[in-house]
Amino acid sequence: MLLHALRALFFLLVAAVALSAGGSSDVPGEVTNLRVPLTIAGLGMALVVVAVDVFLPRKSLAALSGGFLGLVVGMVIAYGLSLIIDLLVQTYAPSLLDKVKIESAEGTKFVPSSGETVVSALKLILGIICCYLTITLILQTKDDIRFVIPYVEFAKQSKGARPLILDTSVIIDGRIADVCDTRIVDAPIIIPRFILQELQAIADSSDKLKRNRGRRGLDMLNKLQTNDKIEIKISDARLTTMEEGEAVDEKLVTLAKKLDGRLVTNDYNLNKIAQLRGVDVININDLANALKPVLLHGENITVKIIKPGEEPGQGIGYLEDGTMIVAENCRDKINEDVVLTVTNVLQTSAGRMVFGRPEGSVPVLGPRRPRPRVTPG
Repeated sequence: MLLHALRALFFLLVAAVALSAGGSSDVPGEVTNLRVPLTIAGLGMALVVVAVDVFLPRKSLAALSGGFLGLVVGMVIAYGLSLIIDLLVQTYAPSLLDKVKIESAEGTKFVPSSGETVVSALKLILGIICCYLTITLILQTKDDIRFVIPYVEFAKQSKGARPLILDTSVIIDGRIADVCDTRIVDAPIIIPRFILQELQAIADSSDKLKRNRGRRGLDMLNKLQTNDKIEIKISDARLTTMEEGEAVDEKLVTLAKKLDGRLVTNDYNLNKIAQLRGVDVININDLANALKPVLLHGENITVKIIKPGEEPGQGIGYLEDGTMIVAENCRDKINEDVVLTVTNVLQTSAGRMVFGRPEGSVPVLGPRRPRPRVTPG
């Protein structure tokens, strides 16, 4: 929006200067109908400048400080160009700068000629062009410009909570919607436009499983958007042509770096790529494991035995969070609720396993091996 307003103002200023210069001569007998040619020429130059600016690859978002800096730099460049124009005119066409003498009843006065008016208009238009180009350049490259002296660099400074950027897998997973319902998330949630396009492509897939996953992702996204406990928005942040050609995971990491945000995912590969590129990642699986209840040795828990275990006498049950419970002496208590005493907790790569036995039961010992007989010699 800021760049569009700047372009409109640029066109208006060029047109105003051209109209003013085209009919401002006070010299009798001089041709003063330069308004139309100058206006056409000025607008043509403005159109070329804006076209060049529009087709340049986009870099990053604008900032007010960058606009002020661009204005100062543009004015300095314009001043230097005006000195060069004056030198060229004085060298090759000094008559353009001559004053015109006008005799009247009020006396003699000298007014600028039409040539001097055109030169002044040209310098003013060049000044506007310089300011426009420097402002747009700094607005689009604010995060990358580094000055050699005194080594000044625009640094990203985020105020408030850093945004959370969701990927496709975590939206389809759906647990992020339940987390947001707890009001624990106070940072804005950003969903890039290309993630929406990927979800739609999955939902339109010919494969039934993929189609169901895509539709679930769209349902979870709708649930997030209707949640008044969080701030969620769709990001249309522009990437460069090279970045647009990257894979979705790489574009997510690039966008997170540009917005100084944190990725939310349960994709192991994306997690590693983001860490290698210095982007903070919140893994939903790690969050779920961290929120599982801590069970101590000797603590009593109630669990429903749902199937037999691998060892003799063992039964298997699960807590509400999915933690597997291995119960001794419970093979014959399937579909029954049993009070167990925790004997051991084992953390594996697949998750947490808890071992227990019913209260008052004797530990199951392995089969005793017969002792070898020793024949007296």
